[in-house]
Amino acid sequence: MDLLQNLALGFSVAFNGENLLYAFFGAVLGTLIGVLPGLGPVATIAMLLPSIYALDATPALIMLAGIFYGAQYGGSTTAILINVPGESSSVVTAIDGYQMARQGRAGAALAAAGLGSFFAGTVGTMIIAAFAPPLTELAFKFGPAEYFSLMVLGLIGAVVLASGSLVKAIAMILLGLLLGQINTDVISGVPRYSFDIPELTDGIGFVAIAMGVFGFGEIISNLGQPAEERQVFTKSVKGLWPTRDDLRRAAPAVLRGTALGSLLGVLPGGGALLAAFAAYTVEKKMPLKPGDVPFGKGNIRGVAGPESANNAGAQTSFIPMLTLGIPPNAVMALMVGAMTIKGIQPGPQVMTSNPELFWGLIASMWIGNLMLVILNLPLIGIWIKLLTVPYRLLFPAILSFCCIGLYTLNNNSFDVYMGALFGVVGYLFYKLKCEPAPLLLGFILGPMMEENLRRALLLSRGDWTAFVTRPLSAGLLAAAALMIIVVMLPAIRSKREVAFQEE
Repeated sequence: MDLLQNLALGFSVAFNGENLLYAFFGAVLGTLIGVLPGLGPVATIAMLLPSIYALDATPALIMLAGIFYGAQYGGSTTAILINVPGESSSVVTAIDGYQMARQGRAGAALAAAGLGSFFAGTVGTMIIAAFAPPLTELAFKFGPAEYFSLMVLGLIGAVVLASGSLVKAIAMILLGLLLGQINTDVISGVPRYSFDIPELTDGIGFVAIAMGVFGFGEIISNLGQPAEERQVFTKSVKGLWPTRDDLRRAAPAVLRGTALGSLLGVLPGGGALLAAFAAYTVEKKMPLKPGDVPFGKGNIRGVAGPESANNAGAQTSFIPMLTLGIPPNAVMALMVGAMTIKGIQPGPQVMTSNPELFWGLIASMWIGNLMLVILNLPLIGIWIKLLTVPYRLLFPAILSFCCIGLYTLNNNSFDVYMGALFGVVGYLFYKLKCEPAPLLLGFILGPMMEENLRRALLLSRGDWTAFVTRPLSAGLLAAAALMIIVVMLPAIRSKREVAFQEE
């Protein structure tokens, strides 16, 4: 009964004219920065922080939250249409979404992503309202050892992402881990592998690698083919909406992705990103039904599952921030900063001392998700118009678009050069038939793994048995070991080779 009363209070706050306006503004701005590669919600919220001095706390936080989950929607649009993930969590969406676009089914992919995201966002909002305290307790059980073990499991799961040789998949993960080591040492503060280049002391930008390997690499590989053989978007568009069969195939993936994202979103350190990769891994483990397209060739489950997971993860990442004042990612850290600016102490007392803010923010998330669906679904027709543009006109526009996005990261041309360098690397991967997705996961998780490994060893005074004596950590490592054994079994390997052989 209390829950219903609290939600009634939340909706009465969220339906206030000013709050609705800021929810709409945040959702639209979030979609735009998701579509524009390079900007991202962290940079946008950081730039907008000074503006919240003029606003009350509730509309300010509603607007910033709208930017965050709006960016999760927008990131999938460029991933599907031009193979350039607008957000890191959209990397997985590009694998099957872009293939669907090439087959003239971009409308179905965009609609599946939008509807899956709305469902996941709705469930995520309900979970925040109903289960925030117990889910936060679950997150508390994760120490450095558990996070390290979880990331080991994630990297081994990434081998499943690669549609090809296991050796190539492992090599890509290792390359990603090595690239992630180019930064400043977390504990000693000494630059590593930067070769005295000042821009490399903070590491290589994720956006430079993602745009180079996916965007530029794809353009080079297309231009390397004769004009009549190019696999581009000039094929006929087969309808703007998913068919009833598409929806039937996508629905279980949406449910699985939502459940996974809701759990992983609570964990600090890129919950939405981990959720998207985990959801894709789970979908690939599910047997293909008669008539299903293979994964990596345009399977709608490969779009619906990860998109649902990353949106559910984005919503539930508010739980530790709202209930404990602990930010699980960079965006939530900025939200905590915004609350502090407005004189609100983040933590458990927010629920009791500022119920209008707490429940108004939760209710506004659902309204914002609804606004995003109403905004984005009619735009599908406009996005599809991009597909009819001849490639000779489209690729310079994509290149310019990416270069502007890369330059705006740090207002430094070095990021553009890095993107171009990884474009060449991406073309080599294409020629060698190596999947770039595991490389990106290794690159993102590498520094986080190292930090948690060193922290766990510091806490245990160098005792490596800490990873197997803690039950949760031991369970995750056992699952990782089991996955290696299963993948290496001759019967599984032969089936995998059959499933991933080129058509």
